[in-house]
Amino acid sequence: MPYDLILCQGRIADRTPGAIPGAALTAEALSKRTGLRATVIGAPAPAREDDWSESLPEAGQALAGLQHAVAETLQRGSKPLVVANTCSASLATLPVVARKHPDVVVLWIDAHGDFNTPETTESGYLGGMVLSAACGLWDSGHGSGLNPAQIVILGARDIDAPEALLMQRAGIRTLSPAEATPEAMHAIIGDKPVWIHVDWDVLEPDHVPAAYAIKDGLLPGQLRAIFEIIPEAQIAGIELAEFEATQDKLKDAAAIECLLHIVWPLKAMRPE
Repeated sequence: MPYDLILCQGRIADRTPGAIPGAALTAEALSKRTGLRATVIGAPAPAREDDWSESLPEAGQALAGLQHAVAETLQRGSKPLVVANTCSASLATLPVVARKHPDVVVLWIDAHGDFNTPETTESGYLGGMVLSAACGLWDSGHGSGLNPAQIVILGARDIDAPEALLMQRAGIRTLSPAEATPEAMHAIIGDKPVWIHVDWDVLEPDHVPAAYAIKDGLLPGQLRAIFEIIPEAQIAGIELAEFEATQDKLKDAAAIECLLHIVWPLKAMRPE
């Protein structure tokens, strides 16, 4: 089954300046490696520190465009390969995937839980509320329908106490970096379809720059080994987010090479 490369360039709660150019660099590298031509959603806008109640309506057009692109891709029988600036973009993708694949396992590879709600968030950051919206704990305006029991957060190590309680009540599974083994993933996934989301802050810092990096993360080889055991036929789609580009071209190029090495076992990255 073919893949469609979708690049999000609209501001979706970006608080740092490197996420939009980071997504563009990632998509460019993937396009060169795979031969896929990217469908570009939205136009860049400056980052700023705003509350979710401001950033969500501002991102409405970008989220709607992304949702339409993912829905069309799935309707054609292709698989989305989404490159996003922020995890907030998943407000658009996850409800579509949940409708198409009701039994999907969402492999949320991230240092954070992203399960806060408007009532629990301390930062007001939209990206920290994505999974809870997709599960219907609050209304983002872009749909829900995801079963929290089908979410596995891989590499989680920075979760707020109220958020952790919500996750426990919802039945979300979490695996620390030490628990993130190919064998554990194989047991969890079984024969179900899998939606893979990667936030690069899941890694130990300095491999792939990310705005909210935190120590004690996964090593690149660990993540690659997990991707090696996921059967291609079970992959419903892939999204890569939160690569924070810098002003250093050599550093960015090294990060892109690391990123590509990690995801290379996924067939989406291999030209036909």
